[in-house]
Amino acid sequence: MGIINLFTEIVKLFNPLNLITVLLAVQLGIIFGMLPGLTATMGIALLTSLTFRWETGNAIIILIAIYVGAIYGGSRSAILINIPGTPANAATCLDGFPLAKSGKGAQAIGLATMSSFLGSSIGLLALVLFAPILGRMALDFKSFELFWLTLFGVAICGNLTAPTDPIKGWIAGIAGILLSFVGMEAIQGYPRFTFGILELNAGFSIIPVLVGTYGLVEILDNLTKGDIKTVIMSVGRVIPYFKDIIKNGVNIVRSGVIGVFIGIIPGVGEIIASYVAYDFAKRSSKHPEKFGKGSVEGLIASETGNNACVGGALVPVLSLAIPGSPPAAVLLAALWLHGLRPGPLLQIENPNYIFEFSAMFFYASLAMLIIGLLIVKPLLKILLIKNSILMPTIFLLCTIGTFAINGRLFDIWVMIIFGIIGYPMRKFGYPSAPLVLGLILGPMIDENLRRGLILTNGNFLPFFKSTISIILVVAVFLTLFGKTRVVKSAFRLLFQPIRYVAKLIKN
Repeated sequence: MGIINLFTEIVKLFNPLNLITVLLAVQLGIIFGMLPGLTATMGIALLTSLTFRWETGNAIIILIAIYVGAIYGGSRSAILINIPGTPANAATCLDGFPLAKSGKGAQAIGLATMSSFLGSSIGLLALVLFAPILGRMALDFKSFELFWLTLFGVAICGNLTAPTDPIKGWIAGIAGILLSFVGMEAIQGYPRFTFGILELNAGFSIIPVLVGTYGLVEILDNLTKGDIKTVIMSVGRVIPYFKDIIKNGVNIVRSGVIGVFIGIIPGVGEIIASYVAYDFAKRSSKHPEKFGKGSVEGLIASETGNNACVGGALVPVLSLAIPGSPPAAVLLAALWLHGLRPGPLLQIENPNYIFEFSAMFFYASLAMLIIGLLIVKPLLKILLIKNSILMPTIFLLCTIGTFAINGRLFDIWVMIIFGIIGYPMRKFGYPSAPLVLGLILGPMIDENLRRGLILTNGNFLPFFKSTISIILVVAVFLTLFGKTRVVKSAFRLLFQPIRYVAKLIKN
């Protein structure tokens, strides 16, 4: 039934304007992905601000296309210059660059493109099959369960985006939740933490925060690194041979399934999917000694895994309003901004939207395949643009996009402040994704907690009564206290800023 609904939506979206829009957006996404420093998350954040006033369908299809194109586009620079355009393509460097050095750069690009398309196709299948099921299950969620679910989303995102020091991720998530309380609260309309500043009555607009924490931070980080010297290798035939794809059929399916299930886990993301798929391919290979030296199996596994993860990461976005990766978190914010409400209520308010969304994902994946195989040489020249030219241009676009939403100078100041806050956060190892996710889910945590207490006359026990609540409470507890290193990292955090300042003074 789901496949029939998907096919129906694909037919509905088939028109010249949509096709041209997707092709252009995917090409732009590939550019964002292949340029080191311009990540998929930054691309979605920037385009969300620029498309804010567009019709919802056109805006969302562009953002999906940017996401798909960027995750694939990072393989270009990974293969040709050994620099992953996005973190998701780090594993691609291991075998992609050795293949390019041995004169097989064209073959590597072709295989990466086809693997990315097949991985996206597996992710699309998961999106169609799993999202409606999870969505129907989510209808059983009431205020009590929604409180624990949103709290778990922030906790798991903080845990998995800062795996070495999870407490840093939780601190970022808590900061995001606290910042979400600024402005008029939803139940009684009382202004909180505005300090008499009229502009704060509406709270922090998510777009300036997104552009600041992702766009401006990336700009500052890349400008401090200086220009990277790149040498583009020659490219010949790109379209891969059919026999190479058939020969790696099992590898592709296995890597796709791994990518999907890792994507569904909130907060993990494409980079983990890529490395896990690569590791499984190496363990299953008849020639594991070739991995890291130019293995076609390794290249196919990493690119299939990270692109399948995109579809998997979008499953909890639509069904539970919990993102599976940082780019998915930004896309979740974009859906909210365009009047859509992902989560348990989506299948009540807009029961067919999952299939419409999946149809958009299908066109984006198909456009990625076409552009990836046909337009190679012109795009490679973009790698030669210097950071000193590119980053100021991106900053200008960030500023214009932020101001264009509400026409408020205040939003530009919010973007700059969050960029200034986000830069030292990155240097100290605090991830931005939990901060943004906390800002998005904070109102849900606040409203469901207070609504539940109002319904129970202040009694907190009903929050622990249902089976779903108990499962989520256990999940939150294990996420927060399941690792003993959390206590150690707490002590390290107390002294890290002091050590950092002392180091600066010494230098």
